[in-house]
Amino acid sequence: MDTEQIQIRYSVLSEDDNCCLSCGGALDYSKAKPGEICVDLGSGRGTDVLRLAEDVGETGFVYGVDVADGMLKKAQKNADKLGVSNVKFVKSELENIQIESDTVNLVISNCTINHAKDKYKVWSEVERILKKSGRFVVSDIYSIGEVPEEFRNDPQAVAECWAGATTKQKYLDTLAKVGFKDIEIIEESTPYAKGKIEVVSFTIAGKKKCCN
Repeated sequence: MDTEQIQIRYSVLSEDDNCCLSCGGALDYSKAKPGEICVDLGSGRGTDVLRLAEDVGETGFVYGVDVADGMLKKAQKNADKLGVSNVKFVKSELENIQIESDTVNLVISNCTINHAKDKYKVWSEVERILKKSGRFVVSDIYSIGEVPEEFRNDPQAVAECWAGATTKQKYLDTLAKVGFKDIEIIEESTPYAKGKIEVVSFTIAGKKKCCN
């Protein structure tokens, strides 16, 4: 899949807001509908899960997926406090998502997938849990050039969500290999410096193919 084949719709991003601006915007573009089943990968405290729960209403349901026990407990506490019952927080690695196949309408994620070592496996899991023609909206970071090995396990680089970043072409190639269609880059920042390279924040969307 060539970059030219991707439909690109740029948002105007200010210089001051470039860093990780797109890495919180997946929910804003998700357009969850009443009755839908949704998943937030890397759900943290559950903020986006609770907002999605409101969007899908009583007939819908939202799963928050995270590996951190502390975050999962905080998320459940927030849901209980607000009386939100159409949610469930699941402890799970992204490479083996503990959700049944072909059950989800929408997957969102904010600056989480870049942390995974096996990104193809993660995206394969996203494809697996989505229903036919289900969709994803993901905010993430890609790198301009390969991330130097010295930064792969650097605590600050990891905390800033770019240590595991791949190049834009590798990102798109992975989505193509998994088999997603209608890939669209919704917004994309100008490159900004991190370590010895530059990275870009972006929000990308796509759909599961309805048939093989």
